[in-house]
Amino acid sequence: MTSAAFDVLGIGNAIVDVLSRADDSFLGQHGLVKGSMMLIDEARAETLYAAMGPGVEISGGSCGNTMAGVASFGGKGAYIGKVRDDQLGAVFGHDLKATGVSFETAAATSGPATARCLILVTPDAQRTMNTYLGACTGLGPADIDVARVGSAQVTYVEGYLWDAPAAKQAVLKAFDAAHAAGRKVSITLSDSFCVHRYREEFRDLIRTKVDILFGNEAEIKALYEVETFEEALEATRKEAKIAALTRSEKGSVVIKGSETYAVPAAPVAKVVDTTGAGDLYASGFLFGFTQNKPLAECARLGGIAAAEVISHVGARPEQALRSLI
Repeated sequence: MTSAAFDVLGIGNAIVDVLSRADDSFLGQHGLVKGSMMLIDEARAETLYAAMGPGVEISGGSCGNTMAGVASFGGKGAYIGKVRDDQLGAVFGHDLKATGVSFETAAATSGPATARCLILVTPDAQRTMNTYLGACTGLGPADIDVARVGSAQVTYVEGYLWDAPAAKQAVLKAFDAAHAAGRKVSITLSDSFCVHRYREEFRDLIRTKVDILFGNEAEIKALYEVETFEEALEATRKEAKIAALTRSEKGSVVIKGSETYAVPAAPVAKVVDTTGAGDLYASGFLFGFTQNKPLAECARLGGIAAAEVISHVGARPEQALRSLI
């Protein structure tokens, strides 16, 4: 394999998160399912935003968070995602570049506003997400720089991109470009609701294109329509080349063929906000993988990153992750 300009190139929905604390009655009042991610339109976004308490605006997006984590470990990252040339678009671009991630996707000059995700954090640290995709839906094959994709060891994407047909085509173009260059591709299942929407497509991808699969316990059980994690593990083993499956406080399990590595969770003094736990786990795992670490060590690094991000509000690291290893 030729040397890579980037360790990881991420493709995702470029979203600015607005986090606010709320109680269960607020969720009920607005018909929200705790712990889920719902897609909403601009009008619903405005209504919810008006009803929410004081919020903190932080650049997010699942894959954007992962890329910020890779950079925090000291890895070389690049990102492809679509924003509008508006205030939130400028915030997103500034925040991501400030972490050290290369971000060169041209901003849209017309059409919907930059995406935002309204995240309600309940006292049990669960987060309920309401996403207006906005400008993200403009991401398409024309935004994929084939040479750039080919210069990254791993191209990593979020399953959420399947919600926009043009973005899905962009991902498939990137996967082909990565493989043509002898590189690896990776996907996260994103959310169990997302899995229900695209189960057959995801399974086909895992069998035919994906080199590294990420998912949590709920997502992997939803993918294979089974009751237990053990059943899901064996079903995944038959289809995935490498899978890293997270189980919250139970840590994670990595499988590759007949190999199985169960890695305990890193200790956390207090869980404050679980937003971004899976995103940061992926960052640690991919950083380790691109540094040729053993799979169990990749999982350990993922656990360290997840533990850091759930110890505070917001989905990006506050401490330099390289200082924790």
